[in-house]
Amino acid sequence: MCLAIPVQIKKINKDTAIIDADGLEKEASLALLPQAGVGDYVLLHAGFAIQKINEADALESIKIWNELKSL
Repeated sequence: MCLAIPVQIKKINKDTAIIDADGLEKEASLALLPQAGVGDYVLLHAGFAIQKINEADALESIKIWNELKSL
């Protein structure tokens, strides 16, 4: 089973993005998703953005993830 987490793109430099993963900023590759832009929410897996998702779905997933972390 694979796990992808929703993150928001904050900055882009060529094919690398700075993403915000629940307050943690990291670099991620956009090689598989070159059409992603600043402000987009994407699913991140193994350091790669693999799919764009809408903001409502991303925020709901983040909310559920945070609820699970607090159990």
